[in-house]
Amino acid sequence: METTTSINPATEKEIASYARISAKEAEKKIAKAHKSYLNWKQTSFEERKKLMRNLAAIFQKNKEKYAQLATEEMGKIIEQSRSEIEKCAKICNYYADHIEELLADEIIETEAKKSYVTFQPLGVTLAVMPWNFPFYQVIRFAAPAVMTGNTGVLKHASNVQGCAFALEEAFIEAGFPRGVFTNLNISSKNMEAVIKNPNIVAVTLTGSEPAGRSVAKIAGNKLKKTVLELGGSDAYIICEDADLEKATDLATFGRLQNNGQTCIAAKRFIVLESIYDDFVEQFTKKMANAKMGEPTDEEVYYGPMARVDLRNELHKQVEKTISQGGTLILGGKIPEGKGAYYPATILSDLTPGMVGFDEELFGPVASVIKAKDDKEAIALANNSSFGLGSGVITGDTKRGEKIALQLEAGNSFVNKLVVSDPRLPFGGIKNSGYGRELSSFGIKEFVNTKTIWID
Repeated sequence: METTTSINPATEKEIASYARISAKEAEKKIAKAHKSYLNWKQTSFEERKKLMRNLAAIFQKNKEKYAQLATEEMGKIIEQSRSEIEKCAKICNYYADHIEELLADEIIETEAKKSYVTFQPLGVTLAVMPWNFPFYQVIRFAAPAVMTGNTGVLKHASNVQGCAFALEEAFIEAGFPRGVFTNLNISSKNMEAVIKNPNIVAVTLTGSEPAGRSVAKIAGNKLKKTVLELGGSDAYIICEDADLEKATDLATFGRLQNNGQTCIAAKRFIVLESIYDDFVEQFTKKMANAKMGEPTDEEVYYGPMARVDLRNELHKQVEKTISQGGTLILGGKIPEGKGAYYPATILSDLTPGMVGFDEELFGPVASVIKAKDDKEAIALANNSSFGLGSGVITGDTKRGEKIALQLEAGNSFVNKLVVSDPRLPFGGIKNSGYGRELSSFGIKEFVNTKTIWID
């Protein structure tokens, strides 16, 4: 029997093994999800809201249990795992509170007696989800999808299958009918058949650019709607009028949050030349003082990366950047001992063409880049194949807004790190994907936007 094994990235010890299902078993589960959809789409908003609030309560009740599981499987520090579970509850309650207004019919005045747009569910949606936010990424898809009347099947990352099964159990405990949310622990080699399954009507993926291209190609061949949230190399412009204490605090947290493994994390810091040296000095001190260690230790600032192979790949990117002329200011060495640990690392004096400038560094590594003025800073920020998040740190919010409007990204924040919020759309452009999640924009990605005309 083929299995999936979860390994603790802090200790490299096996946690548990989970039996993978065959392609035939996956087909049966998808058929069940479709059958459930035919009934689920008929349920009232009141029924859906009740169950979604039940789910929110389960996240609150099991916050510590789920947080410990996430930390054990992918290495997130425990405080941030707790915050992730709390955010899941918040999203569930948000959609329970606002579903009717988000999906309300839109009356359009025409020469008809009555004409309007209505939003109807599509069917079974497949979600291919990553390990870095093992609960939240799934709920970000599942809560709006289920509230619209769709059903969902999940292909989660293989290293967080404990979280995947916990999510499936949570939906059942909340009272959702079986088949409304289903975990598919299948091998990647069976994914093409799953995507092509006629009962799958749409696919959403959060993950790497190559994975997104592969899934989009298969789904596109079958004319299935896709939403892709892929990588990012988010640029933050630090203006000369910025509060350096605040700027370096944000930079440190932004780069080390979730052990540096967040798609919308601050990754490239583009600093105006008049404050460049001061920024690097303060940033280096704070990164050096950030405590790395066992993620269950309440005192640590960041823990291990999710897997040893990912840590090793990041280190190769660092070494390549240095060989291309980048300067290593801090870190850059694999620690001795067990665990997928990598120290807080700063690379400076980077220019386009270097790995640390061009590629996503998915770990606790910061790229620092010098710019002579706003115009050059914007050009450097936009000189990227990615376009997910971006930011500006400045003492002049009007200047910050002017810069933010020129940044080529799906999200641009001024004096704050980019975060997702259920009230606002979330997604990227360029090689960071397409489509949106969250808010009224996200919830309408997987509905039939239907025109009704009555004469």
